[in-house]
This record gives sequence, C-alpha cells and structure tokens, in this order.
Amino acid sequence: MIRIHFIVNPIAGHGRSSLTETLLELYFVRGVHQLTVKHSEYKWHASQLTRESISEKANIIVACGGDGTINEVASCLIGSTIPLGIIPIGSGNGLASNLRIPKQLRKALEIIKNQWTVKIDVGKINDRHFFSNMGIGFDASVIKHYESSQKRTLSGYVRACLISLRDMGQNQKLSVSINDLNHFVDPFIILISNSNEMGYNLSLTPKASLQDGLLDVLIVSKIGRMKMLWLGVLIILRKVYWLKEAKSFQTKQLQLSRNDKNYFESQIDGELQEIDKGNLNISIQEKSLSVLVAE
Repeated sequence: MIRIHFIVNPIAGHGRSSLTETLLELYFVRGVHQLTVKHSEYKWHASQLTRESISEKANIIVACGGDGTINEVASCLIGSTIPLGIIPIGSGNGLASNLRIPKQLRKALEIIKNQWTVKIDVGKINDRHFFSNMGIGFDASVIKHYESSQKRTLSGYVRACLISLRDMGQNQKLSVSINDLNHFVDPFIILISNSNEMGYNLSLTPKASLQDGLLDVLIVSKIGRMKMLWLGVLIILRKVYWLKEAKSFQTKQLQLSRNDKNYFESQIDGELQEIDKGNLNISIQEKSLSVLVAE
C-alpha cells in the first residue's frame, strides 16, 4: 500500500482549492493507494502537519499550494527518503513552473502516481531553507505590499512594485560579501536564487538551475527612478544583465550583514519573513531533496 498524504493550503489560489479525499480517490487505485488529506489553518501549520505525516509513515507527501506552502512542507523533507509531490494551486507557482509541473490537476496527479523522482539543491539561510529564491531590499518590499493587497494576481504584483518604488530610499543598510572577494554596501536589490522562476513566469536569474550545486546571486546597486522603470522592462524581457548596475555571480555561499541590530526583512520563496539579526550565512545543500516530476 502506497500511503500518500496531501497537505493543502485552503486559501491558496484565491481560496478556490477543493481538494478532498473523495475527489482525489477518482484518480488513484483503490487497494494500491491510501490517501490522506490535511488542511493547514495558519502559518507554519503545514510544517507541523508534514512532521505528523512523517511519523505516520507516509510514503509520499504532497504540498498543495504555492511556493510558501511548498517551503513549509519541503523544509521537513530535506535529507529524507520521502519524496515531495507538488500540486501548484498558488498564485505565482515559481518552483512548480521550473520543475514543469502542470497546473492541471489530472496531469499533476499523474506525476505523483508515476513516482519519478529527481534530486534538487536546497538553499539554506542560517537554520532556514529556501527552494526557489530569497531576496532583501526592493524584492522584499514588493512581497510586503503584495501580501497586504487583496489582489493575489499579476496586476496586484505590479501594483506592489509601484508602491515599493514610491517608498524607495527606505531600504535596509546592508553589507554583502561573496567569497570574501566582492563587497557591496546598501544595494537596491539582493536576490539569491536556486531556481530560475519567481512566479508569473518572471525571472531575475534566468540561468539558475536546481541541480548545479550553485546559487545565482543578483545585486543591483542604488539606481534612480528612471533606471528602476527600465529595470522593470528588462525583468519582463529577462535581460536584467543589460543594466550596468546589475552584477551577477554564482557561488556556493555568501554572507549578509546589517549595520544595525534590527531583523532582516526579506522574502523567502515569495513569503515575507523577518529573519535573524546580525549576519546571514547563505549556502547551498546539493541534491538534498527528492521531488516527483514528469519523466
């Protein structure tokens, strides 16, 4: 018997998720698959439900939601033999898009039934993890305004960008070191990517790979408003490197430090989070998560 546990974020995708055991049983084989559906009720609840599923000897654990839900579930599976399945029902679905997991329920469930797995890299920030990307500066400000918006759509994301542009100048005072060779102070954007997708098919690091053992880092130094608008165009075109203030690196580790004793306001896999004061040590854990994908 293959025990498959589904961890569902009921408010993902504007709350349109209607995944139930009755519905899912239509796609699986009775007597071969044993299905369990659990719904998260608050932030980090998905992690608690995942840990319970691990103790209940689940063979496969499926994150049903967006990148934030995937982060909560997958963080519990790092180094485990239990593979992660994904049903992308969030707003951006950046990691699922990178892994070519379709939004159509039937096709996503076929991937889970076939059980074809790959190993992917995982980003680590002190004792936390990310799977797509993490960002500080303008990127985090956008997510902050996006989360407070009632529109979890591309138009809502664009509006969050415009509000963040209005608030420019309030960015955190940061110092960045990469391999002790490159040093930057107070950049406009710091984005560290494991995946080449941010959601909505947007990307600041189009060459990033989930399996190359490297983090792709984009740092954009301070720029004026006109350059910011030009940057927006280049993001859509996936040509950020045309901006001379944009510097790209690949590395296995880097350090961020603040010039004060406040928390880092950042986005981690599309979710706003306040993370540790002082220094952030960011690194890559190579091929440490098993994920179900199409053959």
